[in-house]
Amino acid sequence: MANTTFNGSVRSENNFKVISKAASTGLVSDRTIGDGLKDSRRYYLEDYFNQLPAINAYLQGSETKDWGSIDDGNEAAEEVAVTGAALGDYAVATMSIDVTDLTITASVTAADVATVVLGNFTGSAVDLGSGTLTVKVFKAGSTGVGKSVNFEVLGTNMTTALATRNATVAAVTLTTAGADEDQAILAPHLDSGQTAWTGVKWGTENQVTWEALVRTSSAIDNQKIWAGLKLTNDQVVATDANQAFFKFQTDSTNSESFTDFEKLHFVHSIANTDYISRLPITVAASTNYHLKISFDSDRKLSIFVNGVQYNITTTSGSTGGTLVTQGNTKSAAITNDVDLIPYVGLEAGDGNAAVIDVSYCAISRLLFE
Repeated sequence: MANTTFNGSVRSENNFKVISKAASTGLVSDRTIGDGLKDSRRYYLEDYFNQLPAINAYLQGSETKDWGSIDDGNEAAEEVAVTGAALGDYAVATMSIDVTDLTITASVTAADVATVVLGNFTGSAVDLGSGTLTVKVFKAGSTGVGKSVNFEVLGTNMTTALATRNATVAAVTLTTAGADEDQAILAPHLDSGQTAWTGVKWGTENQVTWEALVRTSSAIDNQKIWAGLKLTNDQVVATDANQAFFKFQTDSTNSESFTDFEKLHFVHSIANTDYISRLPITVAASTNYHLKISFDSDRKLSIFVNGVQYNITTTSGSTGGTLVTQGNTKSAAITNDVDLIPYVGLEAGDGNAAVIDVSYCAISRLLFE
């Protein structure tokens, strides 16, 4: 079709799409990110990783604390739970009320525990009263300055240094540390209020659409890749009661068994019942995969890979995988009012570092269900 010029506005009830058509097969693929032109009834987020993700800059724990009266020259100590804290991390503490010249220090004294010490060297007894005691723990080796305000990296033995730029691909490169079962997981910052990626809820009732472009490395043996919407970052199918994610794995070690370890799979779970769709896609090395998951108004899922829609199985099972074909068969309705989190993960299956590139992540939902 030749170029067409319009003098007035062009209108469409169902948006506009960027498509490509394979010359050899005639296959039409939807190359649009999101819904095309943005809809005023929806809320959109996109991240192309202008800043690299890093190990989360800090962890936080808090509690209500009344220190009581502390005599001059004495100290009082309080243990605060800070999930993820480890010996060697740095810690600071603060109270929500004036500490009236008392000294307050914090240190990590055990896994998931920070100890706060309040010292009185004022010359007389002080009773602060009740307030909120907050501890922030900064992970050893983390780098928060100049890093992504939306995304972090985590996983077994993952470090900030293992999230890098790719010299030839427009992407962030995630690399595992080099031991068996090491992980590199990309996730939005999970701290409350740090980013809209988690501050806004991506509920099953909100007609959420999620997508990402991932690129496999030149070696795709001995690894697991997962990407989509989950309750936790775990790659094992049976872990989350409700989920919708793509998964590729080369073996069943530290995971479930698939019938075909060369194919891309789509996993969804409805109230602890798992469904595994085996897509007719043989995962190849050094290949881009544009993955897309969409909930409709009935909480039913549609899935797309590189702009092509695939059927979703209605056969339940936590292992194996039911072969599906191209088509528009949706899932059954997913459990209502379940807030999911977008993740992209990689796990090594041997002592060699595994690598994956992520070019972008995008997500949208209705402003109000």
